[in-house]
Amino acid sequence: MATKTKAEGVELTVEEKLKALWDLQSILSEIDRIKTLRGELPLEVQDLEDEVAGLETRIQNIKNEVTDLKNSLATKKQEIVAAKELIEKYTTQQENVRNNKEYDFLSKEIEFQNLEIELCEKRIKEFTSMSKTKTDDYDRSKKQLDDRLADLESKKAELDDIVMETKQDEERLREKAKKVESTVEPRLLTAFKRIRKGARNGLAIVYIQRDACGGCFNKIPAQRQLDVKLRKKIIVCEYCGRLLIDPELAGVE
Repeated sequence: MATKTKAEGVELTVEEKLKALWDLQSILSEIDRIKTLRGELPLEVQDLEDEVAGLETRIQNIKNEVTDLKNSLATKKQEIVAAKELIEKYTTQQENVRNNKEYDFLSKEIEFQNLEIELCEKRIKEFTSMSKTKTDDYDRSKKQLDDRLADLESKKAELDDIVMETKQDEERLREKAKKVESTVEPRLLTAFKRIRKGARNGLAIVYIQRDACGGCFNKIPAQRQLDVKLRKKIIVCEYCGRLLIDPELAGVE
C-alpha cells in the first residue's frame, strides 16, 4: 500500500521506499569511507591533546613544589642566622653572669640553638636533594612535553590536510543525504538509523547474495526471498534485523 511522506506530500510505493533507503545507505557508506580515510588520526590527536594537558598540569605542579622548597630553604637559612645571633648573644652574656645558675641556663640555650642549627642544616640538605630531584623531573617532563607538542602539531597538520581534501565531498554527500532523508517517512527513517547504528559495518539495508543476507550472511528462506523480489512490503532479516532489498532494485548485477 502506498503512503504519503509529510516532507514531500507525494505517495511512495514500497519499492520507492526501498530504493530511497538504498540510495541513502550508499551515500552514508561513502561518508563512512571518507571517515575511514582519516583513520585513527582524530583519536590520536585527542589522545595527544589529553597527554599534553596532563603534562602541562604536571609541570605546573612541579614548578609550584620547587618554589615551595626554595621558600623552605630560605626560611631554614634565616633560622640558622637567627640561631647564630642568639648563640653569640648568649656567649657574651655568659661573660657577665653573676652565678652558676645563670651560666648553666645560658649554656643550655646555646646548646639548644646549636641543635636547631643542626636540624636546619639537615632540613636544608633534604630540601636541596628534593629540589634537585624535582628539577630533574621538570626537565624530563618539559622535554616530553616538547616532543608531544611536536607530535601533536604534525598529527594536526596531517589531519587538516585530509579533512581539507575530503571536506567538500563530505559536505556534498551530507546535503545529498538530507534530501533523500526528506523523502522517507519518519518512522521508517528512525528504524533505518537505529539498525545502522547497531550494525558493525554501518549497513542498515542489504541485498540478498547467493540466497543469503548480505549483512550477516545467514540463509534467507525461499518464500522470504520471493517476498523481497515482489517489493510489496518491507522485509527484514530474521537474524540480524537489517532491511532486505532485491539486488535488481539495488542496481547490482
